[in-house]
Amino acid sequence: MLSSKIKYCDVEFGKCNKDLLEEVISYGISLGADFVEIFLENSDNSTILAEEDCITSVSPSFGKGAGIRIFKDKRDGFVSTNDLTKKGLMGSVSQAIEMLDISDKKNKELFRGFNELKDYTATKKTWIDEIPTINEISEKLIQSTNSLQKNKIIVRKGSYSRNWQEVIIASSDGTYATDIRLHQTVGLNVIASDAQYRSNGSRRFGSSGMPNEFRLWDHEKAANEVYESTMNMLYADYVEAGQMPVVLANKFGGVIFHEACGHLLETTQIERGTTPFKDKLNQKIAHESLTAIDEGISAGSFGSLSVDDEGMEPEKSILIKDGVLKKFISDRAGEIRTGHKRTGSGRRQNYSFAAASRMRNTFIAKGEYSKEELINSISDGLYCKSMGGGSVGATGQFNFAVEEGYLIKNGKLTKPVKGATLIGDAKEVMPKISMCGNDLELAPGFCGSISGSVNVTVGQPHIKVDSITVGGR
Repeated sequence: MLSSKIKYCDVEFGKCNKDLLEEVISYGISLGADFVEIFLENSDNSTILAEEDCITSVSPSFGKGAGIRIFKDKRDGFVSTNDLTKKGLMGSVSQAIEMLDISDKKNKELFRGFNELKDYTATKKTWIDEIPTINEISEKLIQSTNSLQKNKIIVRKGSYSRNWQEVIIASSDGTYATDIRLHQTVGLNVIASDAQYRSNGSRRFGSSGMPNEFRLWDHEKAANEVYESTMNMLYADYVEAGQMPVVLANKFGGVIFHEACGHLLETTQIERGTTPFKDKLNQKIAHESLTAIDEGISAGSFGSLSVDDEGMEPEKSILIKDGVLKKFISDRAGEIRTGHKRTGSGRRQNYSFAAASRMRNTFIAKGEYSKEELINSISDGLYCKSMGGGSVGATGQFNFAVEEGYLIKNGKLTKPVKGATLIGDAKEVMPKISMCGNDLELAPGFCGSISGSVNVTVGQPHIKVDSITVGGR
């Protein structure tokens, strides 16, 4: 049984499965598949919630299983299973074959075994022992909620989540790799109230592959930032709706580019026919001031990875260069179906999802202007210091709430305003991003799509949008 041979958190992880995995893949090829992929996973996750001055939830979760995908021509079938015996894996391959109703048993070439194991775990084996304990996390979360000033604050929450994942990726093209991943994130959320006035604020911090990062988190500084932002907005007037220029702050301001444009550059959108940029490669789709990048290689960033979930090392992809579309974000299926080469972007939440083309660290590159120059260029507009939630349509229509905003009058920030919503369409807004600041910063987040929720980084410098619809009163 495979389940008795996998030695999780051990130097033999990945090696002791080789013979059986080769046998399973050979079986799929013999049934007529052009390509067979196996993704094995062992995970150890935890979430902890602090409300006011006590811990209200501790939720550990563990997972172990395999996702098996087969391709025949441009079609694919996917089956996941918790049965890691030979019988279970073989049965899953048979189910995937049946999904595609394969009758042609001929293959272009035979499976010749795996290449040498690519082991990305050498410096990561001790991570699970180095991360903070539940007691340590709980104590610091309570410290963080206690650090929040109580004046007019009616809700104080702190949350922590950890995802530790060990994987083996094996496929019929010879790919054979093993990796360990670790992601930690911590956030603060508050609600303030005074008579009829109400506001809320939040901040989230995260890292990849840094077991001690939570211990270094400055919870007092984070608490002060959240409190100040929330109180600034408590008595703010509502913004007047209309078309106006806006300046979007750096860090999490990049969520709009991620949601409204980044998804449209994933090959899954080309396959669905939902992206307006499908036939725009090497054409201008944005203002010449804008260059956008997606990569998975920045150390410690929330969307970084040593190897993607299809066994390919990540690369830096320049998506847009000086306003011209240069590349799409592609996985194996995207390469097969659209012709756009893989970019190390095949990602999935866990073994129960098939990998798909997904963003990693996606951001607008820094420009030459200071934040003050962007604001000074506007006589009447809006400064969006912090973004909240929003929604995006299939073809790039979006609306995002502004959590913290300020009016710009004659090139200066004036009074705070609330109730603002940015409304637009990616293909119309992109040409209007006319100035990019020199203060690029990134922020962690989670992205949900066809292959589940994955950790990502969004980011940008301060940017100016010449005109956008601002919803309000």
